Amino acid sequence: MILFPAIDLKNGECVRLQQGDMARVTVFNTDPPAQARAFEQQGFEYLHVVDLDGAFAGKPMNAQAVEGMLKSVKMPVQLGGGIRDLATLETWLSKGIARVIIGTAAVRDPAFVKEAAKKHPGRVAVGLDARDGNVAVEGWAETSQVTALEIAQRFEDAGVAAIIFTDIARDGLLKGINWDATIALADSISIPVIASGGLASIEDIHVMLSPRAEKLEGAIAGRALYDGRVDPAEALALINAARAAA
Repeated sequence: MILFPAIDLKNGECVRLQQGDMARVTVFNTDPPAQARAFEQQGFEYLHVVDLDGAFAGKPMNAQAVEGMLKSVKMPVQLGGGIRDLATLETWLSKGIARVIIGTAAVRDPAFVKEAAKKHPGRVAVGLDARDGNVAVEGWAETSQVTALEIAQRFEDAGVAAIIFTDIARDGLLKGINWDATIALADSISIPVIASGGLASIEDIHVMLSPRAEKLEGAIAGRALYDGRVDPAEALALINAARAAA
């Protein structure tokens, strides 16, 4: 089980949005590489990064910040936002990104996801961000007419490394992860699922480590880490203890 600290990039800065709204933004750090180093020094082992501007623009917009982070830390980095074609995907992999996350294109162009996953096994994840059950695209600006489960099932046996499932209604609001929906998705597919959106307290870590969540790969933590609601040392100690007992 992995707890992924999140760095969301907007205009080259580390920010958090509320419910994916670019107008409801809080800047937490103006130096992304320094923030990445801080997370690594706290003991985190895998970094989750989203290029928010890229998600809206459909192409990378914070490449300089991402490259700076890659040079600053040894831990693997997974990146989403604006990855809509194979050339962009392979450029990021060549620069040292461990795993790319495809969101909008997973809805618009599933053949691209399957091709990428086949060509780069274990290095392609799919980001499914749901609003009232249906998947949102284009940086959450549009809501599609398909459910997260329908899209996830398209990629069974395609070699996708993970599904990152976010409940937009909870994202950035510190209301707790929608565990019921996330675990229901994980129980319905064979692809590992990562929980995202709203992790609020150490209680969420306890749920993540509970037997009912055993099919999950982990969860993503954002605002709760930045504002101190979740103590990294306490959370990571729980996870390490659970691993030792397994």
